[in-house]
Amino acid sequence: MKDHQTITESARKTLQLEAQAINQLVDYIDDQFVQVVQLILQSDGRVVITGIGKSANIANKIVATLNSTGTPAVFMHAADAIHGDLGNVQKHDIVICISKSGESPEIKVLIPLLKNMGNTLVGMVGNLGSFLAERSDWILNTTVSAEACPNNLAPTSSTTAQLAMGDALAVALMECRGFKASDFARYHPGGALGKRLYTHMSDLISPDRQPKVQVNTPIPDVIVEISSNRLGATVVMENNRIVGIITDGDLRRMLEKGLDMSTLLAKDIMSVTPKTVESDALAVDGFHLMESNSISQIVVIDQGEYAGIVHLHDILKEGIY
Repeated sequence: MKDHQTITESARKTLQLEAQAINQLVDYIDDQFVQVVQLILQSDGRVVITGIGKSANIANKIVATLNSTGTPAVFMHAADAIHGDLGNVQKHDIVICISKSGESPEIKVLIPLLKNMGNTLVGMVGNLGSFLAERSDWILNTTVSAEACPNNLAPTSSTTAQLAMGDALAVALMECRGFKASDFARYHPGGALGKRLYTHMSDLISPDRQPKVQVNTPIPDVIVEISSNRLGATVVMENNRIVGIITDGDLRRMLEKGLDMSTLLAKDIMSVTPKTVESDALAVDGFHLMESNSISQIVVIDQGEYAGIVHLHDILKEGIY
């Protein structure tokens, strides 16, 4: 069994080699990269990405990233392409073929077929003297010095470089399109990420839970209002205007001081100028406001009118933080 030091050194060496491979890519971002981005932006078709082996796995991931960031993309396995799937490629599609060697048998069969169809061919390739590189219209250079594999065989650094180049392409396209968080939300409606992007404060309040008391409401009635709504707080109103908030913490501090609640009114213990947030604000922004002010409840307003109270737990149970 290998000792602790040997294992950690192996892992660190792998990460260092893959980091070097990514750093190398910076020098490969050239006019050809710019041309590929511009071609995709101007295209009336999709981006079809193909590859074989591990490169096919990378192609799948890049397709997913492009689709989720506003660039229509389709995956086509290079082996399946020459057995019927080539019909997926439409007239105006731009084809990106990913290969480290650029010499795989399937690639050599596929490339002439694509060229005959007249589609623009982009080679994401690690061998600039290869069959793929010499026949591509444009090249995204993903050459690496060595694989992280100790035998320099298993695709490691090369697939990392391909993945990073795909991300660079996707982000450049995003920025050129002016792709915003609201656009991102349209493509990610599910899961915690989607909730962060489309859940608003208005989604977390209920018209049936709008605790409020008047400035002259006796404290026993304030306690009833807080308890019945189970939000740990109530706003204090005067002339239909929010003037304060009373929380469970305010009630505890009142008891700690030994004050006679039978003689106190809401205005005597309320905290003035409570933190508020607009109902159309994203829930994640409401969470950050609560976090930065170390509060558990926040008052939601809609065009200046009181809309409700949101408790920190209401946001957390939605997986938004």
